[in-house]
Amino acid sequence: MFKVSKEFSFDMAHILDGHDGKCQNLHGHTYKLQVEVMSAQLHQSGAKKGMVVDFSDLKTVVKKFILDPMDHAFIYDNTSERECKIARLLVELDSKTFGIPVRTTAEEMSRFIFNRLKHDAGLPVSAIRLWETPTSFCEYRE
Repeated sequence: MFKVSKEFSFDMAHILDGHDGKCQNLHGHTYKLQVEVMSAQLHQSGAKKGMVVDFSDLKTVVKKFILDPMDHAFIYDNTSERECKIARLLVELDSKTFGIPVRTTAEEMSRFIFNRLKHDAGLPVSAIRLWETPTSFCEYRE
């Protein structure tokens, strides 16, 4: 089994509605994202012979499905009335927002990113690692 990984970074703001600590307030993070792709077979011919995936192709897909919509955006739980209210105000002020159907914890965002890349983009993703701070990360595997 072959596994290859590529790392990315992006900045975003969020709140955790109902949290019992300071994360209930609007704040931001610089996230480090590691996307791991797995395959038992390497490409057998062509320009990608001997590869699981071309790192350039992986970068293109992650950019389209994750970085472009999420980088420098307010990421919000679109099931939270409070967070939707903030998002509507930001949209009125011509600011970037991106809603997901879960709370924006590192755990839920890892799973969201995994599923978006696997099911929407068709990547053979085996793991997502998402660092919220330089010393704290979540890993999601199916």
